[in-house]
Amino acid sequence: MSIRATTRPEFGAKSKLTRHQINGFWAAWFGWMLDGMDSVIYALVLAPAMKELLPRSGIAATAGNVGFSGSIMFALFLVGWGLSFLWGPIADRFGRAKALMMTILVYALFTFLSAFSQNIWELAVFRLVAGIGIGGEWSMAGTFVSESWPEDRRKMGAGYLQTGYYAGFFVAALLNYTIGAHFGWRPMFMFGLVPALVSFWVLVGVKEPDKWKKVVNVAARRAEKRKTLAALFTPEYRKRTWINSILLTVAIIGLWAGSVYEPTAIVTLAQKAGLKGTAPVHMASIGTGVLSIGTILGCIALPPLAERIGRKKALAVYFAIMIVTILLGFGWAFYLPHGLAPFIVILFFLGFGGGNFAMFSLWLPEQYRTEVRASAFAFTTSIGRFIGAAVTFLIGAMVKGMGTLGTPVALTAIAFVIGLFVIPAALETKGEVLPD
Repeated sequence: MSIRATTRPEFGAKSKLTRHQINGFWAAWFGWMLDGMDSVIYALVLAPAMKELLPRSGIAATAGNVGFSGSIMFALFLVGWGLSFLWGPIADRFGRAKALMMTILVYALFTFLSAFSQNIWELAVFRLVAGIGIGGEWSMAGTFVSESWPEDRRKMGAGYLQTGYYAGFFVAALLNYTIGAHFGWRPMFMFGLVPALVSFWVLVGVKEPDKWKKVVNVAARRAEKRKTLAALFTPEYRKRTWINSILLTVAIIGLWAGSVYEPTAIVTLAQKAGLKGTAPVHMASIGTGVLSIGTILGCIALPPLAERIGRKKALAVYFAIMIVTILLGFGWAFYLPHGLAPFIVILFFLGFGGGNFAMFSLWLPEQYRTEVRASAFAFTTSIGRFIGAAVTFLIGAMVKGMGTLGTPVALTAIAFVIGLFVIPAALETKGEVLPD
């Protein structure tokens, strides 16, 4: 059975949002914002955390060991993100809001516990479990908003939702500029407990989407014959599931190249420029803020572009921006004698290209029916995280072997080239409504 719909509400229409829809959006947005804050905190405190914990773990805190061990931690975090596919069937069976609440609680608690790590092994476990919660929040929030908002607002809702993650980058940068630079890395992780408050807001004030309520009983009966994850590989869904997984893998590799390694690159450039004391940390915070502003604007610009030229062409434009900016930032500006200023300027445009993630919040829900939508969102995002973890291991090894950060990260632009060749095989859903 085809899920493609033929009715297309006008993109510019303005259905009035109910109080429930507004509250639900902000609950998802703040959860996603704090998710982004949590994700980037580790990138901002990588160097001081590794320098303190490596000696306690019996490992010399050399520059090579700091970079390699930090990459391993990133990879384990991504493995946790990959395991987040487990949340999909939970949300399809028990509800979007309940699953969203649980993902927030998991990552808030284990980010907080990271502040009390006494060696890299404890930090690795805490970040792994926090990653399971963080990875699940996007698929739960994206599914929730797509099903809660009216059709003529849903597409922009996806773009607005994605800005939350990068607003979290900005919040983390402010925390690092004020708290991290003066009090160290542990208080930064302590702020990770704040999202737990959002979780209680979700529990008390947010209802399940009506679209999910209408099909949950039917889906439960169908699940006796066919599990939701298995349904993603039936002839109806198989091709789009694999194509979506590949495209998300490309986007995730780019996310970690552009955002996770950016603070370390800026600190290196700042020190090369002669900045001392807390100045390099402050510059890393400023750079993260610039990246975040660019990405927020990219997320807002994407839905209208996708409606105008189609999902596939819009994603191709954003992937092309990522290719150019990664090469310019890490392959060119990073090696200039005075590369700090041009690197930060390029970060704005790299951030704009990073807004490609808003496409998946908009596009993935359009390709699957309600009974498997959360499972599809969670599964396709998880595959990319597992592969991204392997690439992170590879980048870490290359950084250690080559003795430089710029070239290994610049090579991740190859992933977006591959993505440009895969996009034509994807399902175009321009002009179609969310299927039941």
